[in-house]
Amino acid sequence: MTQTIKTTALLVSCFFLAIASKAQFHIGVKAGVNATKIKGESFKEAFNYNYLLGAFAEIGVSPKLSVNPELIYSQSSSTRDTSFKNVLPDFNKEQTKAKLNYLSIPILLNLKLAGPLHIEAGPQFSILTSTDKDLLENGKEAFKGGDFSMVGGVQFQFSALRVSGRYVIGLSNVSDLPNEEKWKNQAIQVAVGFAL
Repeated sequence: MTQTIKTTALLVSCFFLAIASKAQFHIGVKAGVNATKIKGESFKEAFNYNYLLGAFAEIGVSPKLSVNPELIYSQSSSTRDTSFKNVLPDFNKEQTKAKLNYLSIPILLNLKLAGPLHIEAGPQFSILTSTDKDLLENGKEAFKGGDFSMVGGVQFQFSALRVSGRYVIGLSNVSDLPNEEKWKNQAIQVAVGFAL
């Protein structure tokens, strides 16, 4: 029995090594614009412009399909609405924006369509690294420490150059306040990257 297990493990290892040896693998860096808003009654519908910086990997599964994990640091902001006083009546009226910094990990499937055009989609997990507490009196915490989103978009690949446009829609409620209102992140991202 032990010999069968060893033989099976060896065959499985050889199989994965054979796949890995034929797979295309690239790493790279990227930077871009992160147009964001928080969807909820207490915030305005307008997008606010911020930035994103990160690194990515491209793991080829076939000539037309790859798995692209990324690590992105991004800033998100949203402008409060006048109804915010119903959530926290004692907030300072001069404080107009909530600024959030996230470390995000999207894991995307990338499918080549024609020429340089690719489509990509997948989940994104984000960790809140800091908040601008000026929005709330007494430094109250208003946002949860994490977010789960879905990402979809297009990417153009020209040799080492990557140009992408994505829409990120938050699926989880990021409000940590004890009320029934739900806040969800949304973003439009345009970025330029270089594969090494």
